[in-house]
Amino acid sequence: MLCAAVLLVSCNNATKTKEPNSISNPAEDLKPVISHVMTKEEQTRLTPDAILQEFIEGNKRFQSGTTTVRDHSKQARKSAPGQYPKAVVLSCVDSRVPVEDVFDQGLGDIFVGRVAGNFVNEDLLGSMEFACKVSGAKLVLVMGHQHCGAIKGAIDDVKLGNITAMLSKIKPAVAISQNFNGEKTSKNDKFVKYVSENNVIYTIDQIRKKSPILKEMEDKGEIKIVGVFYNLTDGTLEFLK
Repeated sequence: MLCAAVLLVSCNNATKTKEPNSISNPAEDLKPVISHVMTKEEQTRLTPDAILQEFIEGNKRFQSGTTTVRDHSKQARKSAPGQYPKAVVLSCVDSRVPVEDVFDQGLGDIFVGRVAGNFVNEDLLGSMEFACKVSGAKLVLVMGHQHCGAIKGAIDDVKLGNITAMLSKIKPAVAISQNFNGEKTSKNDKFVKYVSENNVIYTIDQIRKKSPILKEMEDKGEIKIVGVFYNLTDGTLEFLK
């Protein structure tokens, strides 16, 4: 009887030890971890339209929580000898806009330029020209976003240190948004969105006007210049131009 009791206790303990394994998700365990980085050959084969479609599909994965699992440490080491990004994204500095994640891209996949209000100046235009003409990127994407503080600051005509000069770059978008039918204040989310969208469109116009290099590449079909509005609340994209 004593032996039987010991055996019974041992079996119960063994069963308890195995319980954590019963809640594992085999599908999740088998999900591949990507460590590959873009090569020159892969970059050359891509087209602007194919890259844009890849971004759209990546955003759908971002929305659904099924983004690619990546080994960033390995990607960082593999990309050290050289980089061959497929696109350059101009985004706001807002911490709620994780550019690579929004499009489900990894290390070495995209150049990212950030400035509050996602406008262009000489420095960012030069960076875009480097990305496309020198490094082979084939998509220029300008991304505004929901609830942008810089847009609100430009609407409110904020005056504060260097922020004043920075916001002056966004004022043209406020000016061309005066045809909005409704309350034209930073408290009106619809007006803020309208200005943000116009800011993206204005920025794209400035890229074409002030960068003959990028304009020529676009005219030849070597690159595509696209505008998008990113919704913070659900991760969706609205393409503008």
